[in-house]
Amino acid sequence: MPNKGKNKENLKEKPLDFILCITVFLLLALGIIMVLSASAPSSLSLWGNSYYYVTKQAGLALVGIALMFFISKIDYRIYQKLYKVAYWASIIALASVILPVVGSGAKGATRWLDLGFIRFQPSELAKIGLIIFYAGYLTEHRNELGTFGKGFIKPLLYIVPPVAILFFFQDHLSASIIIVGIISIMMIMAGSKLKYFLTSGLGLGTLGIIGMLILAQVTGKGDFRLARLTTFLNPWADATGDGWQVIQGLYAIGSGGLFGVGLGQSKQKYLYIPEPHNDFIFAVLAEELGFIGCIAVIALFAVFIWRGTIIAMKAKDCFGSLVAVGITSLIGIQAIMNIAVVTSSMPATGVSLPFFSYGGTSLVILLCGVGILLNISRSISKV
Repeated sequence: MPNKGKNKENLKEKPLDFILCITVFLLLALGIIMVLSASAPSSLSLWGNSYYYVTKQAGLALVGIALMFFISKIDYRIYQKLYKVAYWASIIALASVILPVVGSGAKGATRWLDLGFIRFQPSELAKIGLIIFYAGYLTEHRNELGTFGKGFIKPLLYIVPPVAILFFFQDHLSASIIIVGIISIMMIMAGSKLKYFLTSGLGLGTLGIIGMLILAQVTGKGDFRLARLTTFLNPWADATGDGWQVIQGLYAIGSGGLFGVGLGQSKQKYLYIPEPHNDFIFAVLAEELGFIGCIAVIALFAVFIWRGTIIAMKAKDCFGSLVAVGITSLIGIQAIMNIAVVTSSMPATGVSLPFFSYGGTSLVILLCGVGILLNISRSISKV
């Protein structure tokens, strides 16, 4: 028993991953600068104050940083004991949006919880909760992962309830795609057979997409996704309607050239791109900082993924390794999807750019996830 306590104390006092920490701070600093630049016109127009959005973002970023360092000192192995609790808490949080007292909607979708003092999307919290659940479940059942039934079908069944709630109650397909992507990566890394994902997985995914398209055609539910697909194929077919945001984003990217027009000098942010400080903030970054600025930001995300991968590879146990894989995949997948949407490389999904897009509570939850990743790095003598 004394040795166990000593090990915990050593883990708490060990240094965290310096490169990962610096990378997060650089991304966060650039993100706040870009929120200030991108949001100033719309903030002034809506609130009479150019600093309204950036002030809120910076304030919650400080809260997130404090929580990140606090969580980085909490032994990550504690979460393994609570992995089932994390699953049910995620389900309850996702389903609670249907309650009229706390459920809050915007733009035709009910995806927020409004507790009076705070308003946030429970899907952001559920992503971390499901990462912890699957890390615990896959660790506990790792001897079964080589089989089709217990190693592929059974783990995927647990993802059905949260995805069903996200799609049918929150109309939040993008969050569903991200969660399925994260869990798939975690399962493959844990030992599930890749061939099952390349055969049955692709088949199930194709059937799911066809089903959603049929549902949209017959019932009208989610029919905006058909419009997004059409817009992706030819945004100029409806240049003043559904294609407006995509086209304005491409104009911004094209205007940036190699070195950009200069920080704060974007033209498209002046009420051309709707809410430029949110999902399309990368377009403003491309216009102001150019190709060089885009490459720098992409390189920072690549460094984050690299450090997260190293931590996952060198983690002392299976649970820590899988949590590191999940958190790294979360940020990596969101960054890739957001940049792909802004550059019109895939249909619009409403995915935010981690550490950049405006959204204080989402930023805080992401930083809490980074805190868990940093604690796992403390268990490694040399990263």
